[in-house]
Amino acid sequence: MTLKILITGASGLLGSKIVELNKDRYEIIPTHSTQPFHPNSVKMDIIVGENVLQVFNKFRPNVVIHTAAETNVDRCESYKNEAWKVNVEGTRNIAEACKNANAKLIFISTDYIFNGEKGLYNEEDKPNPINYYGLTKLKGEEIVRAHCEDYIIARPSVLYGWHLKKTNYVTWVINSLKQGKRIDVVEDHYNSPTLADNLAEAVLRTIETDANGTYHIAGSERINRCDFALKIAEAFKLDKTLINSIKMEDLKVWIAKRPKDSSLSVDKAQKELKVGLLNVKEGLVKMKKRENSEKCHL
Repeated sequence: MTLKILITGASGLLGSKIVELNKDRYEIIPTHSTQPFHPNSVKMDIIVGENVLQVFNKFRPNVVIHTAAETNVDRCESYKNEAWKVNVEGTRNIAEACKNANAKLIFISTDYIFNGEKGLYNEEDKPNPINYYGLTKLKGEEIVRAHCEDYIIARPSVLYGWHLKKTNYVTWVINSLKQGKRIDVVEDHYNSPTLADNLAEAVLRTIETDANGTYHIAGSERINRCDFALKIAEAFKLDKTLINSIKMEDLKVWIAKRPKDSSLSVDKAQKELKVGLLNVKEGLVKMKKRENSEKCHL
């Protein structure tokens, strides 16, 4: 029997990569809430429980990959009610539907559930978010564990890659430097940048291996944003001198607090899922190779 996989947020960066990777292997049901990104995409508003149940009853998925979320950290801080509806209530609707359908749920969480005082967090470390986005994603994790027996909670960090419509940190750096703009980037903010294509492959491995539980599925390298920007410039042969290094305390555009070091240890995922998680150079090389073949948003 061919697995039926329903993907929420299929128009987003990760969702679109998962659809592309799996479309010839499984029966894929991409869903969207605003604009469809794929042919045959199904409209589903995750914050409307009845709508979710209607879609589940119609398609009866075996696996659900829940990528839909409000991921704009500052927007979550400014519009807390909206963030809660999407990231918490929406996740509850998906988790309850998965429980009723006896479907495996793969929930995409974040490194921002940690406070950033330690770095290289493993799956056993205690979450303690310092912004509202991290709080809503942690509540989502708790809902998934409470409702589902067969689940994966995948925590990535600083997702990047090509996308037709949406920008991310890497495409912002590339676009800015190509236009000759000077950019301020922080030298004391550490993460584990994750190529969306690589995360999509790892998510597929959780299905193939019938894994269960929580996994840090991120890039294999801890790096600060400034060094990351320099590596982006190097990989795409752009002008490094346009990159200005500053401290987090000097960056005035952020509304929400950011954890200083939310980098993740990926040892468990690499060992148990037997998936190769890429370091920064490897991820950027792979992205560079696809630059001309992808319709990217720059």
